[in-house]
Amino acid sequence: MPNRRWSVVIPVAAVLYMLAFLDRSNVAVILPFIDDPGMRLSAADQGLISGIFFLGYLILQVPAAILAHRWSAKNVVLILMIGWGLAATATGLVQSREQFLVARFALGLFQGGIWPAVLVLLVQWFPQRERARANSLWMTCLPLASILMSPLSGILLEHYEWRLVLIIEGLLPLAWAAVWWRLIADSPAGSPWVSPTEAAFISSALHEEEIAKPDTGTLTYAAALRDRRVLRLVAAYFCWISGFYGFTMWLPTVIKNLTGGSAGTVGLVSAIPYVFALAAMLALAAWSDRTGRRNAAVAVPLLLAAAAMVTGQLVDNPVLSVALLCVVAMGLYSPLGSFWAIPAGVLRIEILAFALGLINAIGNLGGFLGPYLVGWLTDRTGSDASAYVALAVVLVVGALLVLGLRAEDRRPTG
Repeated sequence: MPNRRWSVVIPVAAVLYMLAFLDRSNVAVILPFIDDPGMRLSAADQGLISGIFFLGYLILQVPAAILAHRWSAKNVVLILMIGWGLAATATGLVQSREQFLVARFALGLFQGGIWPAVLVLLVQWFPQRERARANSLWMTCLPLASILMSPLSGILLEHYEWRLVLIIEGLLPLAWAAVWWRLIADSPAGSPWVSPTEAAFISSALHEEEIAKPDTGTLTYAAALRDRRVLRLVAAYFCWISGFYGFTMWLPTVIKNLTGGSAGTVGLVSAIPYVFALAAMLALAAWSDRTGRRNAAVAVPLLLAAAAMVTGQLVDNPVLSVALLCVVAMGLYSPLGSFWAIPAGVLRIEILAFALGLINAIGNLGGFLGPYLVGWLTDRTGSDASAYVALAVVLVVGALLVLGLRAEDRRPTG
């Protein structure tokens, strides 16, 4: 059976989102080194600049997912990619705190529809028994972006002014848009490089899966809003993302405090936890597809991340602290493929795109809460320990919500 989709669709989509993650998270590396007299930023200001991205991120989630399903995921992503590239470039031109906030909000607005639109695309390319691995291989863009791009931002900062670094990194998605347009199609049937055998296999597998799903009558968007499975997934993802971005956005600052190093050193050390996260993502996805235990593959790592986050506040050894940061990164990143395989496994195609957009839209409000909570509690208490304990509690709640999804925790067919 030819499997070219693994070597074309996944890498192109991974690079796409790697660039997206770079343009949203590079401020975490850059903010500690902004010394512009007109940009005096408190810890709360820095948290707000990091987090306001997610207020814009909310707006186009559901519309982009529905449009990707009804029209074209390929075209939706292309349009949004161009918009985010222009917004990311604009962050290097800001002259005040307020302008920085507006530019970051616009960046979130255009990036908001990318994630659900790509998930809709992947549903058409990979059957359920392959989906956790496909999702995880695509989502390796997240730790890879931190492994490759955090050092890149730090190295560039040692040679160029912070504004130029943001402009350079904002131009990259505009170049990648041409690659996306040339290689990606909405389904195997519309792609010239997919063999008839592979296209027929995928079409048949997807058709059989859709027939096998229970007909619960939940075939309208209004009904989906009342579906307890959807609402539980939304709440769980909100908790998870609060801890996820509370950790990732402040990690470089934590590393800087631990090492007292230069921008280059901070960037390099910040990449270490993501190397472990990458390996954990791939291993856990393979286990999840083999056993079908999606819930456990999500909840257990989140509980481990919470435990390591709390333990890290009790140690005063830089090496041990970095080791615990690695455990947190593994726990936060490794469940991604399994989590996003759950909705497609239980929801019918008529409402799946809407549900994916809704889960990601409301869930990613946690991306505002997490960074801002860390900055606010740090300013109020003079220490970041209370902030990370609060994030750990939120992660535990998210894990418990996922464990309650008993209907989804079953061995896949096929």
